[in-house]
Amino acid sequence: MTEAHDRETGETRWLDTDERAAWLATAAIMITLPAALDSRLQREAGLTFFEYLVLSVLSEQDDRTMQMSEIAAGVSASLSRLSHAIKKLEEKHLVTRSRVPGTGRRTAATLTDAGYERVVAAAPGHVAAVREYLMDALEPDDLATLRRIGVATATRINPDRPFLHGNPGS
Repeated sequence: MTEAHDRETGETRWLDTDERAAWLATAAIMITLPAALDSRLQREAGLTFFEYLVLSVLSEQDDRTMQMSEIAAGVSASLSRLSHAIKKLEEKHLVTRSRVPGTGRRTAATLTDAGYERVVAAAPGHVAAVREYLMDALEPDDLATLRRIGVATATRINPDRPFLHGNPGS
């Protein structure tokens, strides 16, 4: 039965036993992994997982600056969520915001020296957590499969986010 046929008939394509087991395992990862990373980063570095991702993306730029829309794409977030996080990071003096010259309402965020120091200090603990919670549980062949699944799924959800086809970072 095709997806179009389902829309036409209104019939639900229920998950079979193997699909349901795979879905429940994936749902468990989606819920528990971000929570575990968030808790650990807050405890060890005083940052949320999302704040760490934002700082990390900025730290990878030569000038530590990106337009807000590019950051949002790089961390798979809405501009609204990103703006809220950037405001908190500004209050901590970890980033600054500036208007991008030209037409339109474009804003850039720049990682401050304090922000760079914070993300560099947090990175070893974050990588250790990623290894502990996920990477060390995988077999070598699982990495390519996990990446393929992640890119395919994210591309279906947000086909206009080009970073998904490359390397979104850690």
